[in-house]
Amino acid sequence: MARFWLVDALEKAVLDIFLQQLINGLVIGSIYALIALGYTMVYGILNLINFAHGEVLMFGAMITFSAVNLLTGLHLPGYATLLLGLLLALPPTMLLGYLIERIAYRRLRKAPRLAPLITAIGMSIVLQQSAVIIWGRDHRPFPEVIQRTSIEFAGATITDLEIGMILVSLALMVGLLIVVEKTRLGRAMRATAQNPEVAGLMGVNINTVVSLTFIIGSALATVAGVMVAANDHKAQAYMGTLVGLKAFTAAVLGGIGNLGGAVAGGFLLGVIESVGAGYLGPLTNNVLGSQYQDIFAFLVLILVLVFRPSGLLGEKMAERA
Repeated sequence: MARFWLVDALEKAVLDIFLQQLINGLVIGSIYALIALGYTMVYGILNLINFAHGEVLMFGAMITFSAVNLLTGLHLPGYATLLLGLLLALPPTMLLGYLIERIAYRRLRKAPRLAPLITAIGMSIVLQQSAVIIWGRDHRPFPEVIQRTSIEFAGATITDLEIGMILVSLALMVGLLIVVEKTRLGRAMRATAQNPEVAGLMGVNINTVVSLTFIIGSALATVAGVMVAANDHKAQAYMGTLVGLKAFTAAVLGGIGNLGGAVAGGFLLGVIESVGAGYLGPLTNNVLGSQYQDIFAFLVLILVLVFRPSGLLGEKMAERA
């Protein structure tokens, strides 16, 4: 009897860990998916990896941090304060996305691929150091304007803020897919991704389409940056580097250039990372779980590049009009 009780207890513990880490993975994956959409839209149209995308996320989080600190004196409800801070951050970051494309990438569209790649890395460093000058190097505690309520489900715990993050991410993803599939702008984006020269001959303003792609991607990155800062209770000038690389991994995993693949890759990567760290921690007395959590993302990147470079869903956006 004691043996059966021990087995049942072990199975329950394993299941509880899995459910908790699955929930954690969905929360993290929703953030990765939002950022990955920006990478995959730009790549689908320009065949360019915008490595400055993570810094746009960081700027969105830092501007929202400053705005929320100013708004706390108005004594607004928590969600209203955070939403208003986000709305104040969106115009500057969308303008930043436009300026990045206009200044750093537009003249390099027909250059060898190494040139825009180096420019993207340089732009990332410029933005990062600009943020250091403005806000400093240290972590800034993100104002906790929202009182979190924990909800227990089958032995796992999730907060109302995390539920809100997942729902907002899904709503934005569905909205973007509708724009790309059903609107005139979406048709222009798909035509440009298929063949820019022919799209231009058909009356599509290529420069406008590309600029709007950067602006939309920057808006999504800003929302993701606020989610990261609110969830981690902190914001910093270097916060966009690692999460940006992980989101790029998610885009590659799903099939960079494919919007649906970016969403699937983001959620899948978040679950792989969280579940892997959740089981690695107890096996090593919680020594390795959190410290080596980032390994899983880059192991996935290596495996995908080696065994399936096109990703799980291929390059759907670049293959059709």
